Amino acid sequence: MNNERDRNSPNTGHRPKPGDPRRQRGVPVFVMVMGALLLLLVGMAFFNNTSGQDELKASELKEKLAAHEVKSLDLKIRGDRGVVEVQGEYVAPAEGEAKTFKSQISTADWEQWSAQADEDKENSLLTGVAYSIDEHKDNLAWFLMNIVPLLLIVAVIWFLFFRRAGGPMGGGVMSFGKSRAKMFSKEDITVTFSDVAGADEAKEEVAEIVEFLRNPQRFTRLGAKIPKGVLMIGPPGCGKTLLAKAIAGEADRPFYSISGSDFVEMFVGVGASRVRDLFRNARDHAPCIVFIDEIDAVGRRRGAGVGGGHDEREQTLNAILVEMDGIGSSEGVIILAATNRADVLDNALMRPGRFDRQVVIDLPDVKGREDILRVHLKNVKAAHEIDPAEIAKLTPGFSGADIMNLVNEAALIAVVRNLDAVTRECLLEARDRVRFGRQKRSRVMDEEERRLTAYHEAGHALVQEMTENTDRVHKVTIIPRGQALGATMSLPDKDRHSLSQKRAEEMLMVLLGGRAAEEDVLGEVSAGAASDIQHATEIARRMITEWGMSPKMGLVNYAADEEQEFYGQTMIAKPAKHSDETAQNIDGEIKRLIDEAYVKTRKMISDNRDTLDRIGEALLKYETIDHDDLVLLLDGGDLDEKRRKDESEAARERAARKHRELDQLTSDRPASGEVSGFAGQPGPA
Repeated sequence: MNNERDRNSPNTGHRPKPGDPRRQRGVPVFVMVMGALLLLLVGMAFFNNTSGQDELKASELKEKLAAHEVKSLDLKIRGDRGVVEVQGEYVAPAEGEAKTFKSQISTADWEQWSAQADEDKENSLLTGVAYSIDEHKDNLAWFLMNIVPLLLIVAVIWFLFFRRAGGPMGGGVMSFGKSRAKMFSKEDITVTFSDVAGADEAKEEVAEIVEFLRNPQRFTRLGAKIPKGVLMIGPPGCGKTLLAKAIAGEADRPFYSISGSDFVEMFVGVGASRVRDLFRNARDHAPCIVFIDEIDAVGRRRGAGVGGGHDEREQTLNAILVEMDGIGSSEGVIILAATNRADVLDNALMRPGRFDRQVVIDLPDVKGREDILRVHLKNVKAAHEIDPAEIAKLTPGFSGADIMNLVNEAALIAVVRNLDAVTRECLLEARDRVRFGRQKRSRVMDEEERRLTAYHEAGHALVQEMTENTDRVHKVTIIPRGQALGATMSLPDKDRHSLSQKRAEEMLMVLLGGRAAEEDVLGEVSAGAASDIQHATEIARRMITEWGMSPKMGLVNYAADEEQEFYGQTMIAKPAKHSDETAQNIDGEIKRLIDEAYVKTRKMISDNRDTLDRIGEALLKYETIDHDDLVLLLDGGDLDEKRRKDESEAARERAARKHRELDQLTSDRPASGEVSGFAGQPGPA
């Protein structure tokens, strides 16, 4: 949000945010004032510096006056304090040279000495002494020297410990217990449901929340209770936070936003205090919305050992539970929370009466991706040739954040290429960059590595294109991207939500196609198939232990409960779910599946060796081939001739585009008889 403002309360108005220049000016002014006072005190101490002077007691001064060693006196009578400050000069008998001194006597002593001098000038202590008297009462100097340092200390303590420096609900050293939630007023929230695309079902589920905040009497008159809490669950980047802001924008109500990690501090009890402060402020501004992002940071299961929380986190969670129970249905405080780890949350959070409703926001389907793409394309200058439906089909598995990043990357590519608008080619390059990484043409490979990589990727492409249940190949390249030396990019023809056994077995074949091609063509193997082997092993293990795709092991789940320790369960030594013999059988079945898939892959590679060679040589020559090129090579066509035709057609298209631009410029010129030249210059009669 660009116009976010913090509010202390409706009556106190706006307070500057931490980054506001108005707040930043306050600290330098305070420092300047304190510095000026310090300089003043140092200056006064400097001018009052009496280094090199002797300090005499009142009795010593009296003795020197009686011995007529004092030559001059400069007296400052401070009647408000009952003292007389004395500075003067005396001559030490032993040294014979004059020395300065300072002393302090009582006002009563001075009155006695002066009275003696008035009665007997020749025999008094002041006989032969030149003295001057200053009776000015320097209250300001005394105040600066004695009171200002105390005020300075108090001001520093106030600034460090009691100054509220964190906005309307927190800040300062002593405000640990204040909530750090940011409050956005209804004019600050500009996001509405129209800005949230690809989550139609989720928007329908939260529409009741919006209606309740707008018109609560409609629900309460029949005794209906709106859910106190709504938990939004989904992968990262799917729009959970955006949907929460849209709810606040549609409801036109105040919106409190805080992260789960903002509750917990190293001091015990701080998190619970912040929770109480947050809900107290929410009740004061009801009806409103409280949004807790990443609630799993504070809402993990209690009573856990390894992976669980400490006492402070548990106290904070207990405070949240108690406060949610204390919110009445008529108060109008709705708690929204977001997490991508709902399985680690405490069961008490999920029961009815707290987070009553759970809204799942999953990865968008092809229609959702098209809607999201249209929203983000409005923010850039896009070419008319772009078809959002086509790009949506080319981006399976992309989240809303991925699509936003894709459009931004495409705009950056268009700027680098000096284009007038974002084109389809820019979007496709951005798609490959987001999914597979940036091309690394600077990484130079020798001919042997290029040949090995080309045949490895050719093996993947050949097997994938010749199997029926796998996704079609979109592009094959031996240009390094990310950490890979080459890539075979797939493109699903539809969104899939299940996996059949036949498809899983063919996926194993595709993953092993690169290793099979290396061994069949080059007669040796390399480490380039490490990632393929890892993925193939994972698929085979899940086929055996989770999906029941092994006749020998049957329909039994053998998967280890590996997630429980991380999810916050107590780490206790538990007996294995199956015997050692069963574990050995599982390993044997995994190896059998992979071996059978590899045998089939080797046979497919051997039977289509000519086609494999054509694909590999095409990759060595052109470095990148698309699906149409691959189909042509599988059919035995001439890729060189196709590339020449494509280049000639592209050249004709460029020439036609330039011709259309020239015609447009010509049509914009003024015709005969029209006014031309400078403004106001008459044309021909």
